[in-house]
Order: sequence, then C-alpha cells, then structure tokens
Amino acid sequence: MNIRGLLDRYADSLRAAGRRPLTIRLHLHYLGEIARLGELEDINTEMLEKWLAKPSWSAETRKSARSVARAFFRWCHGVGLIDVDPARTLVPVKVPPGVPRPVSDEMLQDALAKADKRTRLMILFAAKAGLRASEIAALNKADFDGVMLHVKGKGGRVRSIPVVDTRLKLALLNAEPWVFPSFAGHIGAGVVTKAVSAVLPKGWTCHKLRHRFASQAYAGTRDLLSVQKLLGHSSPATTQRYVATPQDALIAAVKAAA
Repeated sequence: MNIRGLLDRYADSLRAAGRRPLTIRLHLHYLGEIARLGELEDINTEMLEKWLAKPSWSAETRKSARSVARAFFRWCHGVGLIDVDPARTLVPVKVPPGVPRPVSDEMLQDALAKADKRTRLMILFAAKAGLRASEIAALNKADFDGVMLHVKGKGGRVRSIPVVDTRLKLALLNAEPWVFPSFAGHIGAGVVTKAVSAVLPKGWTCHKLRHRFASQAYAGTRDLLSVQKLLGHSSPATTQRYVATPQDALIAAVKAAA
C-alpha cells in the first residue's frame, strides 16, 4: 500500500483530533519523505532509523520527525493497515538544552528603523507580547477584549496576554477583522517569518524576539511561572531555554559567594 494514498485519510484523523493546520502540514511533510522509503507494509524499524539518522538534521528536527513517524504508524496499526508498528521501538531523541538568544536593544531598534509599517507591527507583537509567527499571522480583532489578548497557541491551548503597548492596542482595535489580512483571510506564518528576518541581522529570527520578551519579562519579575504562562509553554523547563539570566542576578550570586 502506498503511503501517499493514505495521507488525506490520515490528515482527516488529525483534524478530528483537533490538530492545528500547521501541525498537520508538518506531519504531511515528513510523511512525504517516509513515503519514498517504500510501500507501507515493507517499511521496517531499520529503515526508519536510517531515515532519522540524516547527518544534516538537528536534534530538534530529528525529534520532530520521530514524533510524526510514531504517530502515523501507531494510527496505521490501530486501524488495521499493518500488523506490526515499525516505529514503536524507535529510541527517543535527546535534544541538548537550548541556549537563550534574545534580540538586543540595538538589534531591535535597528530592525524597527528598517522595517515598513506592517513589518514593524509584526516585530512589536513578537517583542512586546511574545507571540509566535503563526500567532501574529492570525491575529483577529475578536481576540482582544480591550485589555487582554486571547491567543490560541500550540495544541489549541488558549492563553491571555495583557496588551500594554498603545501601538498594539490600536492595531487590534482597528483591525477589520484581521490585523494582517490577505486574500485568503489572513497571512501565513511564513510571511511573518520572512518579513521579520529580512530586517534582523543574518541568523536572527522572529523567534529570537520571543527570547527577548521572555528574558525581559523574567528580568522584571523573577517569576518564571508567569513568563511560562505568557509564552504558552506546558513546562517551565521549556521556558528556561528562552530566558537569559539577568546580569544583576549573576553579580549578586558572585557577591554572595565572595
């Protein structure tokens, strides 16, 4: 059985489970690669391990690909398409702890100066509200109650973020109804990523503006739980990878040990 012939059916199962369009596209991307390995019933664990061992892949990419393979073959086994799940014994991928890389004040000001009006607003939603590119793309007037922005993030989880920057408030209140409209309703996450990256230094992305937001929020509060909630993370361990330790905290720690 050809895997490509199953993708529409599998995508429907993901939609039925409430998976977001971006998640579904990610699954279909990796499954398109797995389909090149052979027919469904011929794929074994060794073939999947070889696929996951691509030297060019980062640990994060490898982990994501393994997760997709596990979910897909578990589904195939569950609906009776295969007798044995070849992904069941794939070993977990160890991902090294991430290092926070917050955009500096200088980088931010330079990017804002270079950006056009629309891109400038994207930058501010990332830097001042901690939004992901996909969340920025889908901003809608209905999500804002005048004080709190209610954002549907990964996994369909909704979090509430106080909006204190006047520029962001006005953009939300004046939206019709999308903040960043397009012929299809609203723009895609890729449009945001490309526009913001174009005005940041090479190698710096919209996601690093989330690192900046997290680092500054933590520096001002020393409250990791609040920062976690604002970012929409399910674990404080994830949030820690976004937060650069404030310099004054390091100085105080050294002084205390002196």
